[in-house]
Amino acid sequence: MTTAALLNSTITSLPLIARGKVRENYAVGEDRILMIASDRLSAFDVIMGEPIPGKGALLTQMALFWFAKLEGIVPNHLTGDDPLSVVSSEAEKAQVKDRSMLVKRLKPLPVEAVVRGYLAGSGWAEYKEKGEVCGVKLPAGLQNASKLPEPIFTPATKAEMGDHDENISFDVMVGIIGEDLATRVRDISIQLYKRAADFALTKGIIIADTKFEFGLDADGTLTLMDEVLTPDSSRYWPVESYQVGINPPSYDKQFVRDWLEQAEVDGKPWGKTAPAPALPEAVIANTAAKYQEALQRLTQA
Repeated sequence: MTTAALLNSTITSLPLIARGKVRENYAVGEDRILMIASDRLSAFDVIMGEPIPGKGALLTQMALFWFAKLEGIVPNHLTGDDPLSVVSSEAEKAQVKDRSMLVKRLKPLPVEAVVRGYLAGSGWAEYKEKGEVCGVKLPAGLQNASKLPEPIFTPATKAEMGDHDENISFDVMVGIIGEDLATRVRDISIQLYKRAADFALTKGIIIADTKFEFGLDADGTLTLMDEVLTPDSSRYWPVESYQVGINPPSYDKQFVRDWLEQAEVDGKPWGKTAPAPALPEAVIANTAAKYQEALQRLTQA
């Protein structure tokens, strides 16, 4: 696994398509993309100025692990080609090694497929106010971190960089991509979540919720894309410290969020807008350790 932290990749031999919060996508011909996971960390939709060493490689390894576990439910974007085969210089190979996927170029759907098995985060906030999440009515009397009777599908619109994703109802999603496609995305997402959550429980991890992204290939085939079931796109809780009514400690970036909630800039609470306050070494190290522990628990024999 690579040890040098990568804040931004600089692959000059391929055209840069997009630079996201964590990943950079480079065009490989007309039909493939080199997707590089940097060590950047975003919280509250703001990118931190300090990388988390090893994070990109861990995310990539975890995504590949889950793509393999979820085979047979829906096609995914992996080509099976070696990412190192599309760059030639040693400097570029060092940026690609261990942290990249060579994937099919798809037409992304403009919605995010969120599945919740537990009540947390924005879902818990909406439930307290309305007794529902994204138009899905839920039983009365649930608490923070309560397990839901059945996983629910709560889509969101994709935000531009720096903006927040917006939760929407299934009916709104139907209006965006059509009823047939929306129904397939919903049913497949719940199936993916159930398989992953059942497996994770055998390793002592609760997947409280997660976000999938889908695209269409040239033939119109629905395809699972981007990252899948990483601590960046999911809420991971250790079983041994789970307790209904409180926010369980998590394997995702909650540790950073908690620190940022207390952080000050020029003597005032940070307003959750760029630039972010500098992360202390202890926060960086603890976050890296959380990601590493999640991967180790999932993949241990």
